[in-house]
Amino acid sequence: MSAPAPRPRLVIVDGVPMSALVAEAPEPKAVIVAIHGGGTTAIYFDCPGHPSFSLLRTGAAAGFTVVALDRPGYGSSAPYPEAMARPEQRVNLAYGAVDRILGQGRRGAGLFVLGHSGGCELAMRMGADARGADLVGVELAGTGRHYHPAAREILKTATRERRPAGLRELLWHPERLYPHEVLNGATVHPGAPAYEDQMVSDWARQDFPSLAPAIRVPVQFSIANTKGFGRPTLRR
Repeated sequence: MSAPAPRPRLVIVDGVPMSALVAEAPEPKAVIVAIHGGGTTAIYFDCPGHPSFSLLRTGAAAGFTVVALDRPGYGSSAPYPEAMARPEQRVNLAYGAVDRILGQGRRGAGLFVLGHSGGCELAMRMGADARGADLVGVELAGTGRHYHPAAREILKTATRERRPAGLRELLWHPERLYPHEVLNGATVHPGAPAYEDQMVSDWARQDFPSLAPAIRVPVQFSIANTKGFGRPTLRR
């Protein structure tokens, strides 16, 4: 089955413009909501110049509608920091954006939320929210309760204004695994929302263990290497 080209969408949620890339299946088995990590946007899931690497195209070809959101603070919502300072605001923006994008369209079995790296924070908050009980499941890639020691040393000196030595290698290594376009910055978003500083600081030791017990749907980890945003310990 050929994969449809993803199309950009822009919807307004509580006065905030929320942007996304969407690839629709005519009769979807379910809807995958893909949430990118830090320093990138929804384009992470539709690698420029490499359609075979695209989650959106692959998912739609397999019969799933895929909605890749620009997380609150990225894409069109970036100029509205006061509308996403609190976690519950970000959860409402994400759920609201998905609802407006899908409208009355078919959802198949329902929503499946996939979080990558820093996007796992929003994915888990969506799962722990009361609305999370209706999700099909949650997928987490690159998070957990314990940081790798090398990652912890690098991240504790990182700020929105300063990228410490070793951060690129931490996030994009080994280079042979990534397309040339990615390593040259085609998926990189300059800057990050203000709330991420505290999010990174509190995530592993505080927020992750408090949110995990509230998720009542199946959770899966995809693990390539225990580096970066944290080491996985959740079991479901």
